Amino acid sequence: MNPPFSRYLPEIFGICLVLICHRVLLRWSERPSVRTWIRISGVISVAALLLNLPFVWRFVPPGPALNWARGAAILWAIGVCGTTAALALSRRMRRAEPPADLGRRGLLQAAQAAVVAAPALALGYGTLYERRRLTPLEVNLSIPGLPKDLDGLRIAQLSDIHMSSFLSAEDLSAAVDMANGFRPHLAVVTGDLITRDGDPLDACLRELRRLKADSGLYGCLGNHEIYAGCEDYTAGQAAKFGLKFLRGEARTLRFGQARLRLAGVDYQKMHSPYLIGAQALQEPGAFQLLLSHNPDVFDTAVSQGWNLTLAGHTHGGQVTVEYLNQHLNFARFFTPYVYGHYEKENSHIFVTRGIGTVGVPVRIGAAPEVALVRLCAI
Repeated sequence: MNPPFSRYLPEIFGICLVLICHRVLLRWSERPSVRTWIRISGVISVAALLLNLPFVWRFVPPGPALNWARGAAILWAIGVCGTTAALALSRRMRRAEPPADLGRRGLLQAAQAAVVAAPALALGYGTLYERRRLTPLEVNLSIPGLPKDLDGLRIAQLSDIHMSSFLSAEDLSAAVDMANGFRPHLAVVTGDLITRDGDPLDACLRELRRLKADSGLYGCLGNHEIYAGCEDYTAGQAAKFGLKFLRGEARTLRFGQARLRLAGVDYQKMHSPYLIGAQALQEPGAFQLLLSHNPDVFDTAVSQGWNLTLAGHTHGGQVTVEYLNQHLNFARFFTPYVYGHYEKENSHIFVTRGIGTVGVPVRIGAAPEVALVRLCAI
């Protein structure tokens, strides 16, 4: 199945941004040798973004070396954009009237150097450290009218594993151990087990086999299962060890006198009607819980009467910068529900950052996590 056109928008935007940045750098550069390196950098950056397009994957053999080469080249492209912005700021600082005091002038020069170096340092931090800083997160959701027997229900959520050259079996094993350490009543996996065809899906499923929850293991499929053409295989293999991927299906789970209606849907394509037929999966009188990989379905879920939606997909922005109490990241171009708990009309959604990375092996301001969602009556 071909990915929707919206899947290509980040790469198209990135290519345009990279070309603009290189054009700016060429205008600022006077030395022929520097201009030559800028042109080479432009070719590398554009080629890296093209290699990340799903339709190109059909013609490029998979493998760790290629994945890391593509990831490194994309990091290069991001670094070029960051360096261009930093140089623009540095040039602005230089155009200001230079301080007469030699000490202040040296301080200004050091500040300019720090500004230019900052993008490379941030990318190095996000690649070598924060990408691997798996964090447990416990979230208490206060829900009016929650049935007494669901008060305190613990749901462990794993999402966006993207097991590949950028995330090993050992990394996923640590995430599974973390989820099991919550001693959950219910464990859910909300999509994107891998990134592309050729990634180690079977190894991912072997690790997920170790998940434990008193009332069962459930999940929904993400967009990358569609891109890799492995939806049926993933669901079939997982079912053999008790992980049930709900594909437009629902199950009723009983906790004392309370009923929880758990439903799941495959990835919902952007710019298409969301959750068609999903309302028919609900059960009157039960607490309605929906698993949806992408969180932008939340407005529709509210209108249909779902009490709680669990989602992933955004990676919490993956690279996000806080500015004036706002978090700036690419995910905000696609959904207002980027990370955390949102409530609307007594309906709730929790969006997790997930575990892995896609496109580029870096996380900044959005560390990977395993979440425990605890339902609380008020």
